[in-house]
Amino acid sequence: MKIRIWGCRGSLATPGPDTVRYGGNTSCVEIRGNDGQVLVLDAGTGMRPLGVVMAGEESQPVHVLLSHLHLDHLQGLGFFRPLFQPGREIHIWGPSSPVQSLSERIATYLSPPLFPVHLADVPSKMHFHDVPDEVIDVGAMRVTAELVTHQGPTVGYRIEENGRSVVYMPDHEPGLGLGSGLADQSPEWISGYHLARDADVLLHDAQYTDEEYPRHVGWGHSAVGHVVDFAQKAHVRHLVLFHHDPYHPDHELESLVTAARRIWGSDEGEVLAAWEGMTIDLSPDGVIAF
Repeated sequence: MKIRIWGCRGSLATPGPDTVRYGGNTSCVEIRGNDGQVLVLDAGTGMRPLGVVMAGEESQPVHVLLSHLHLDHLQGLGFFRPLFQPGREIHIWGPSSPVQSLSERIATYLSPPLFPVHLADVPSKMHFHDVPDEVIDVGAMRVTAELVTHQGPTVGYRIEENGRSVVYMPDHEPGLGLGSGLADQSPEWISGYHLARDADVLLHDAQYTDEEYPRHVGWGHSAVGHVVDFAQKAHVRHLVLFHHDPYHPDHELESLVTAARRIWGSDEGEVLAAWEGMTIDLSPDGVIAF
């Protein structure tokens, strides 16, 4: 299983000289199984360059797993070139709603006046699925979804293949309402714990410093200290800080990852900050290469 990050910025795309190191595109992660199957986690602006690559490849089905429908996780969908390839099979998965279907909610954005092309008019073969409670099999990859703490219906994903696992929680506030450190909490009270438990790699929301977080409680995002506590509580092997705040330039992200490593109490191989172009290779023999 090979993972590539095409976008890891949170809330708003932030191109410019201050975000060159970690990138300015919003959430989009590509996962390729050993059998060639493709998963795309979220459809942020990082989906545009991914689509350029995928449009030139063999026309295989694509499964897009949306964590939720906030605009920074959806804005790249209309610029995803495979969407406009006639007959290309594209499956869109997302959290369910009691009010509207997934396709209706996405069409709110992908339709005039917000977008020039209506979702119903794209030439690819699109299939929409509410994320089920049971495991989804995509080739040899097994996908598990679970609701997590964030505004609106939001899910995290766990993808497993050949005994290796990666967990994706780009928008998550596991400490909300617990009143004390996560390390002291019982696992059943912690949002996302069972999804993340014993993961080889966890890509997790780390939008705020510990000093910033008190001004943003309830916004649906994590302080770096909470993220480290959460990862260690779940016995995660490698933590990748994700969903970088649009107001954090590269040098502030460097300071944030340094703080995370200090809290973790171990070397840099166990705690990293995501950057555009980052690749992660989870080999069947247990080797994890960044």
